[in-house]
Amino acid sequence: MSDLTVITHPDCAKYHPAEGHPERPERLAAAMRGIEQLDSVNMIEARPVESIDLARVHTPDYLQMIETIARKVVDTGQIQILDRDTHAAPGTLPAANLAAGAACQAVDHATGKQPNTAFAVVRPPGHHAESNKAMGFCYFNNIGVAAAYAKTKPSIQRVVICDFDVHHGNGSEEMFSDHPDVLFISSHQHPLYPGTGHGELPSADNIVNFSLPPGSGSNQFRDAWQHHLLPTIDQFKPDLILVSAGFDAHWRDPLAQLDLKDEDYYWIGHQLKKLSRTHCKGELVAALEGGYDLKALTDCTLAFAEGISSS
Repeated sequence: MSDLTVITHPDCAKYHPAEGHPERPERLAAAMRGIEQLDSVNMIEARPVESIDLARVHTPDYLQMIETIARKVVDTGQIQILDRDTHAAPGTLPAANLAAGAACQAVDHATGKQPNTAFAVVRPPGHHAESNKAMGFCYFNNIGVAAAYAKTKPSIQRVVICDFDVHHGNGSEEMFSDHPDVLFISSHQHPLYPGTGHGELPSADNIVNFSLPPGSGSNQFRDAWQHHLLPTIDQFKPDLILVSAGFDAHWRDPLAQLDLKDEDYYWIGHQLKKLSRTHCKGELVAALEGGYDLKALTDCTLAFAEGISSS
């Protein structure tokens, strides 16, 4: 059996928010070009998320609003604006349901009879979506849905969400702030959208943010994780490691100004995998977040996937 299970679905590429939007269908194909270069991978087709899994982290009013907007898109065939960056187009809600569902499937595969590593390679991303708000290209918080779903399993008491997307995962922090059995760990550029995640101003004891200034590169990124963030995870002793895997801190990415390289994503994937072997029987779940340069997305997806499946 492969050390890596990848969950994806072609329908995640069947919506286009707007002309020129950076979160475009080609992103999925770019990420999958990286996956296809792996020597061995177990491919699984994503299923739509169950409503009960969404309801653990999103409010009833928000879920109803999303359903109403989705019906309006179908009825009119027109794009609906949720916020300045986040648009609902034909196919958006089915893709969002598949993305959140894939994250839950990844939990099942990672924590099954033969524990392994699972990677939901999907779009739209999720870590900006708050319990009652869509924002930052995100509709449902895929990794948040997965974290709450994981905690329904008797063997999973403590989970950590590790987020190295260049943008702070405000939605994940909002959902789990003050949850002592969920640790949220993030490195990200600051200042940058969405303007949250000040390392000096944590929202709760279970929130650890490390902000990096524009122009930071490999040394600063690795130092933040090696000396601050990874030791915090080690002390927490999680039963499952969840990863918001965004690749927009790469030097080629057009939306930010960090200067990471392909090999940094192999490195962080390998470090998190080692921690999962120490505390979680090797159980690790990742979900694709950002990454808007297509070549960088291919190369970084490959590097990270190799890192989380390496021995």
